[in-house]
Amino acid sequence: MRLDLSSQITLERIPLNLYRPANAFEDSALTRYEKIKTRIYQSIKKGSSKAAREIVEGMQEHQKKNKSFVLGLPGGMSPLSVYEELVRMHKEDNVSFENLVVFNTYEYYPYVDDTHSNLNSIKEAFLNHIDIKPENIYSPDVTVEKDGILQSCERFSADLEKFGGLDYLLLGLGNEGNIGFNMPGSNIYSQTRLVVLDSDSIDDARLIFGSIENVPLSAITMGMADMLEAEKITLIAWGESKAESVKTMVEGVVTDAIPASLLQLHPNVKVIVDISAADQLTRISYPWLVTSCDWTNQLIRRAIVWLCDIVNKPILKLTDKDYNDNGLNELLALYGSAYNVNIKIFNDLQHTITGWPGGKPDADDSNRPERANPYPKKVIIFSPHPDDDVISMGGTFQRLVNQGHEVHVAYQTSGNIAVGDEDVIRYMSFVKNLRKKFDPNNTEFRDKYNNLLHYLMHEKTKDDIDPEEILFIKGGIRREEARTATRYVGIPDENVHFLDLPFYETGRVQKNPISEKDVYIVKDFIETIKPHQMFVAGDLADPHGTHKVCLDAIFAAVDLMKEDDWMEDCRIWMYRGAWMEWEIDHIEMAVPLSPEELRQKRNSILKHQSQMENAPFLGSDERLFWQRSEDRNRATAQLYEKLGLASYEAIEAFVEYHPL
Repeated sequence: MRLDLSSQITLERIPLNLYRPANAFEDSALTRYEKIKTRIYQSIKKGSSKAAREIVEGMQEHQKKNKSFVLGLPGGMSPLSVYEELVRMHKEDNVSFENLVVFNTYEYYPYVDDTHSNLNSIKEAFLNHIDIKPENIYSPDVTVEKDGILQSCERFSADLEKFGGLDYLLLGLGNEGNIGFNMPGSNIYSQTRLVVLDSDSIDDARLIFGSIENVPLSAITMGMADMLEAEKITLIAWGESKAESVKTMVEGVVTDAIPASLLQLHPNVKVIVDISAADQLTRISYPWLVTSCDWTNQLIRRAIVWLCDIVNKPILKLTDKDYNDNGLNELLALYGSAYNVNIKIFNDLQHTITGWPGGKPDADDSNRPERANPYPKKVIIFSPHPDDDVISMGGTFQRLVNQGHEVHVAYQTSGNIAVGDEDVIRYMSFVKNLRKKFDPNNTEFRDKYNNLLHYLMHEKTKDDIDPEEILFIKGGIRREEARTATRYVGIPDENVHFLDLPFYETGRVQKNPISEKDVYIVKDFIETIKPHQMFVAGDLADPHGTHKVCLDAIFAAVDLMKEDDWMEDCRIWMYRGAWMEWEIDHIEMAVPLSPEELRQKRNSILKHQSQMENAPFLGSDERLFWQRSEDRNRATAQLYEKLGLASYEAIEAFVEYHPL
């Protein structure tokens, strides 16, 4: 069973030669904008395997000389796949780590307990599973009082100096261009020190600590000076959320505003990324600037949209001079003139726009993104959480219902951990009053909710995992909000389905990996409907998030059914969430929304009251979900207008998925 198909989506657009050049000459041309050697791999697994092999090779070279191998390690999500491969090599390939010395590059301060420390995370993922000597593990001492921090930092630096510095440093990349907790402003001479965490770092750490409130406000981090003295450095980055930081680090100027850019000054540094994280590098995003291109329709569209932005013109006003001055003369040679290219791309984009997301019945569909028949269609909208449907495609959802299609919504997870305790207290207090009025003699029920209320209001601590009863209530709150929203849109309750995929039900922010059980729940549900259309959340920005796991469950299920006869008549459309939109060269269906339709979409989002101001995972973005969604939809419409197409209030965008 293939459980990671979402990671291969980007491969359809990116030719192999752009990240696997045939020779050194091509490599030099492709990477002319890159100031750090960057290697791009098709998947996280392949990139992680390369990093792990390099670590083992370096360590074994030191073993031959009877020397210790001093390795600096980061925490976070990025290195977990590297650690997994290192553990596999130890167990299956008999690789010994007896000469390994590890330095934990940062630790949270003040000390809470071992279970929430960065070192403990590294131990659980890697060190506890190999034959490293316990005395060879070094980490900043965070048990000291504030007046002992300086001495703690000095001891850590002295321990590192005792070994002559790092032989190899593995780094992750923060969204602010930080490495370790060397945040923007950290200069090249910075030493091991105490730093105050910014909001993005605190938000990232909630996966470890369970909630933002539990995350310490500071950390002790290895400084840039010690990092840059390492003999060899490898930085790893995975997923679209890292793409902008990767481009800035690799192709931008050296500045302490982007600490990772200081790696350009190191003589032996390498960056290892998957294709998603490499997406904004010039050779991937704008290949015409570094090489001759195989001009597919999608790449031509991308180039023209880029050109319009560069010269600040709509498509139909581009001239031959605009093409020649900006490295797109190949297109003039292929099509004869700017006019011919302009018309082609203008029509291509125009044909993505449709007010009939389910297809317009009995109409010519040769230039429409969806086929006219069958009509009406059976449609499934998959929603990872019980509000992603209306946040991401609420307008399209309403259109499908209004245009007479049989629409089903499948909520893949309960979303229970995203409900605040205050919402539970409010609902339970209401039930308490109902019991007093209508069932005053039910003492068993009275005692049960009194106990739960007392627990929430007086006993629960910030580190506690909610008991099953509380998680049930929180899941119930989200279910009823979802039903309220779908009733507002206009589908019957029997078309609303709650799959409650098992991977999600941990009671923690950190979820279990996808399993075959999750896949078969999705598969069995799809087979009960046999839809003509499916809409799925194509959010790929977070490779470890719930959305990606839900998407992989759907793709794995589709992979099992793709040879079935009914699947030949089923199209799969991917939407995105409130934080990121499809780039315009990807968009294959654009559904315009009027001001009234946008208002209706907002109303359906507002039915999810527990996810407004009090939602635990709003993150550092201060906008509410409906605001994020509207800003995204309006921005897409404005881009279409800027290119010279029709002017709409908002647009929801979709990309078709073709089973691999």
